[in-house]
Amino acid sequence: MKNRLQTLAAATLIIAAATAATAQTAIHVGKTRGCGCCIAWMEKLSEAGFAPEGENLGGALIRLKMDRGIPVDMFSCHTATIDDYTIEGHVPPADITRLLEERPDAIGLAVPGMPIGSPGMDFGDNAEAYDVFLVKSDGTTEVFSSYPAS
Repeated sequence: MKNRLQTLAAATLIIAAATAATAQTAIHVGKTRGCGCCIAWMEKLSEAGFAPEGENLGGALIRLKMDRGIPVDMFSCHTATIDDYTIEGHVPPADITRLLEERPDAIGLAVPGMPIGSPGMDFGDNAEAYDVFLVKSDGTTEVFSSYPAS
């Protein structure tokens, strides 16, 4: 009986630890009202274990992008913040996870424009090739990851 209780206690601790490890990470998404691709991107984030919370910013969205240091040529339709990083546009959740794991000295990630096939813009089987850019603290960018056309 004692061994059974110890086993049960150990199993409970393992489950509790696993639950804590997979707890959803909050991500704040600034967007415009009624934008379907923003909602679709937030759904992709949820499916990947994030906890997105959208806020309709209207014209203040441009100010958020500028205040967070996103270069104008990297602008897209929504801007998110997570753990002091800025995520601009349709960045795949796996790249956000990688950013949070690697913790580079950077502003964040950006997918400029709205490439067909990127998360939230995946309407069918066709996808454009696109890059995810790391936006460095000085405002310069470099390719963080690339996705091929299909």
